[in-house]
Amino acid sequence: MTSAKETMSEIIARQPDDTSYDELLRELAYARMIQRGLDDSTAGRTLTAENARKEIDSWRR
Repeated sequence: MTSAKETMSEIIARQPDDTSYDELLRELAYARMIQRGLDDSTAGRTLTAENARKEIDSWRR
């Protein structure tokens, strides 16, 4: 398992030299969101498309 520090270093190393601080933070946040989604999927914490639609519809009320 790769440590958080190693993962962050790899993401930062892949960015162009002129990348802004905000762009770096956005890339790190995006990578974290993807990893959390994959972890949720592996753990079975998912919704069917129909249940997701119902959940979103409930926000509109």
